[in-house]
Amino acid sequence: MKSLIRSFAAILVVALGCLYLTSWLNSSQGYSGANTLTIYNWGDYIDPELLEEFQKETGITVIYQTFDSNEAMMTKIQQGGTTYDVAMPSEYAIDKMKQEGLLLPIDHAKLPNLKHIDERFLDLRFDPGNGYSVPYFWGTVGIVYNPELVPDGLVFDSWDDLWDPRLGNGLMLVDGAREVIGFGLNSLGYSLNDTNEAHLQEALAKLQKLTPNVKAIVGDEIKMLLANEEATAGVVWSGDAAEIMDENDKLDYVIPKEGSNVWFDNMVIPRTARNLDGAYRFMDFMLEPEHAARNAEYVGYSTPNKDAVPLLPEEIRSDERFYPPPQLTSRLEVYDNLGKRMLSHYNELFLEFKMHRK
Repeated sequence: MKSLIRSFAAILVVALGCLYLTSWLNSSQGYSGANTLTIYNWGDYIDPELLEEFQKETGITVIYQTFDSNEAMMTKIQQGGTTYDVAMPSEYAIDKMKQEGLLLPIDHAKLPNLKHIDERFLDLRFDPGNGYSVPYFWGTVGIVYNPELVPDGLVFDSWDDLWDPRLGNGLMLVDGAREVIGFGLNSLGYSLNDTNEAHLQEALAKLQKLTPNVKAIVGDEIKMLLANEEATAGVVWSGDAAEIMDENDKLDYVIPKEGSNVWFDNMVIPRTARNLDGAYRFMDFMLEPEHAARNAEYVGYSTPNKDAVPLLPEEIRSDERFYPPPQLTSRLEVYDNLGKRMLSHYNELFLEFKMHRK
């Protein structure tokens, strides 16, 4: 028995020693909560040089992880396996995360650079008073097209132009239920947040008539395919449009007259955050106008930072396709949080549309 006890004690000492050593190594390498910041963001959605500058300026080591959908991001945060300090969800996801208690409230006193955000992008319906989120980027959903490939007279100033039979299998769509069902609703004069079942079925029936023109429904590869002129037109987010047009200056981008989606990605602090001080320092760092301008120029999406806009190159800040005037933005809608049941229904309708193509 004494021998057994001595063996157990020896094992315990070794285990504790290993635990201490692991903790020390992690701390020295920047993996403790105090000197590490774990950021959860969309892919290719920040200028990496800014991350390097933040680390040099603060001494905080950044661990940067990415997600490809709001749903995947929310699931990961709900599970709590990784303690993210800052995340960048979209507006409807923020509303849902608030309801589910996944976010910590924002202390505005710790963000002096919040004063640089354009008032148009504050106090929005998904987060009144910006109690839980700070604007990061914004943009629209519209149509990228190649004027050299489209039939005469087709300028895509209306969603209905997508149904022109002369397109003939020349259209690509982003693989997103809210985007596709949304423009189907908009084309009929309905809100892209419509939950009226008759309107949704009407939109589905109209979208099914679009299938002869749809060459593909794809993810990130839509940027490469459109830039390489693999299709005549595509429904995309404005930041993707900017990237596509940077690769191929023949292309143009338009927001149809019936209206469309205006979306917002905001910085939030998940409830599992360990480095609150680092989270605030990072958010305020990104709100600095010079940093926001550099980030916008790198990523291609529109900055909500009013004092960063004048720092952008003139050809960017004066481009109304990506910085549209108020008379156009007034026709745009933010995605509402439709609730789990209705969001599932949108996904079912979208799947039915995709299956109809086959």
